Amino acid sequence: MKRQSLFSGILLSLVVFASVVNAATRKELEVMSREALENLFEKSSGAEELAADAYGILVFPKVVKAGFGVGGEYGEGVLFEGKAPERYYSIVSGSVGFQVGAQVKSQVILFMTEEAYKNFKDSEGWKAGVDGSVAIASFGAAGAVDTKTAEKPIIGFIFENKGLMYNLTFEGSKISRIKREG
Repeated sequence: MKRQSLFSGILLSLVVFASVVNAATRKELEVMSREALENLFEKSSGAEELAADAYGILVFPKVVKAGFGVGGEYGEGVLFEGKAPERYYSIVSGSVGFQVGAQVKSQVILFMTEEAYKNFKDSEGWKAGVDGSVAIASFGAAGAVDTKTAEKPIIGFIFENKGLMYNLTFEGSKISRIKREG
């Protein structure tokens, strides 16, 4: 019981820390999200091609991950329908295992089918791996997205300033709608 309380306390602290770090107005969040998309498109022409065909694009421009034995991550983002911001969301996840430190990354989720997009928008809280499986993009020559990945209904990208990140997952991440002012 003590271990669960300790884990809950640390995770809550990380989420509070990250939410303060990510506290942005609606306009700031939109600008950061558009910049993150441009950053992704510079790294992968395949990502830009897929995004052009997506029903919805969910962008988390700054996801803060921190941990010391147990960890958590938090970020806020924008769901775009075409080029227009549609709604605002948060992403939260926790983990247990050897980990020390913190990192900031960006995450983008493309909803490639109308059904996947509708299921996401109609949900009260969406959990990756439970409510929908997110295929992490793998790349070939010149940043082209692997053809098997490109056929999936939901495609995810995880990246930082240095480049695209591999062997990461969205599994277990909880995505919830939030209200965002100004």
